[in-house]
Amino acid sequence: MFRAKFILRWCAWSFTTCDNERGAYTILLQVYKLSIGAACALTWPSNRIIIQVLDDSTDPFIKELVELECKDWASKKINIKYEIRGSRKGYKAGALMKGMEHSYAQECDFVAIFDADFQPEPDFLLRTVPFLVHNPKIALVQTRWEFVNYDVCLMTRIQKMSLDYHFKVEQESGSSMHAFFGFNGTAGVWRVSAISEAGGWKDRTTVEDMDLAVRASLKGWQFLYVGDIRVKSELPSTLKAYRHQQHRWTCGATNLFRKMAPDIVRSKGVSVWMKFHLLYSFFFVRRVIAPILTFLFYCIVIPLSVMVPEVSIPVWGMFYIPTAITIMNAIRNPWSIHMVPIWILFENVMSMHRMRAALTGLLETMYVDEWVVTQKLGDHVREKLEVPLLTPVKPTECVERIYVPEVLVAFYLLVCASYDFVLGAGRYYLYIFLQAFAFLLLGFGFVGTAGPCSCP
Repeated sequence: MFRAKFILRWCAWSFTTCDNERGAYTILLQVYKLSIGAACALTWPSNRIIIQVLDDSTDPFIKELVELECKDWASKKINIKYEIRGSRKGYKAGALMKGMEHSYAQECDFVAIFDADFQPEPDFLLRTVPFLVHNPKIALVQTRWEFVNYDVCLMTRIQKMSLDYHFKVEQESGSSMHAFFGFNGTAGVWRVSAISEAGGWKDRTTVEDMDLAVRASLKGWQFLYVGDIRVKSELPSTLKAYRHQQHRWTCGATNLFRKMAPDIVRSKGVSVWMKFHLLYSFFFVRRVIAPILTFLFYCIVIPLSVMVPEVSIPVWGMFYIPTAITIMNAIRNPWSIHMVPIWILFENVMSMHRMRAALTGLLETMYVDEWVVTQKLGDHVREKLEVPLLTPVKPTECVERIYVPEVLVAFYLLVCASYDFVLGAGRYYLYIFLQAFAFLLLGFGFVGTAGPCSCP
């Protein structure tokens, strides 16, 4: 006999007194009702499940709404606990640590964790917990995310392509080859004893999920990715929210690499091959080298080479690597093959933002612990807005939607492309012009949907 504990983490949303505040609260109302309702609808013996809602929001009105929703489900004989804390210290990691301190939580054998916009199917526990029950070596069962708003705009379609590649290639291969991959922070079930043995949740970085996964792997625990179990979630549909999310993920990962590299080297519980995989492949190549090399090579070196004839670009760098990446994404997303060129241009632009975030984490500069909750607009945004694939967000309404670094890089690329077209060999000007156009689109905020303005 065992008890399964389900945790639904509620994160704070930041609102201002803009004209659309009422609409923002309406969106919030729908999101939390759907997510809490999905948690309470899980199929499991009622005497062996606890729904714990961790409310880390700072708005008293939001807290009251969430608490009333929990009381409503409690009146229906659902074992649901509404938990808050005095401060937001440690953000998500701090909330999870606090949640695990309760006596009823310590009695549980397993914990399923979901962010506030995730909606599991009723049979989620029935399909995931058996893996943990029948294999005592498994610490984590990670499921796949399914996106309810992937077709809202061009940016969400591109995100879906990137995350499909992440789950299919990185998570699935890590699970099958090494029994290890980075926990995605949500839509997964952990063995509580594995969390305790690994040292519990830590708030030293903004990627507490990856931190716990690495520490658990060093203790010899195994992870399992199950791609045919999918959990509905939302993608950030505004460029500002997406940039904040990517900064947190990239900066936190490189900062964790800085903090944990010595521990990985000294660890005696794993093989040399596993240490090499963690240090070189999982951290150094994917989290440090990839964003830096992508931006410097494709957005700086190649454009600059048109003005410096002595610089020779190797064929493997210019054609083979992009072609290989294109083929892998095309195989995984055959219905989106026509979007692969746009995806490459968009990822090159975002590589500049990720490079800054990677260096911030690696060097531990002042923004290393910056945590901004990823804003979600709610699935019914499609009913409120008629959003085409590319929607201008009127940057004149809010200065924060103009990103100066992207605009400056766009100007640099336009100069290089013009030089190559007029005075150069004419080899790369078409690609450079397209890349400059992509930087301009993102630099002036003409990507994604328009969310609530944070300006006064």
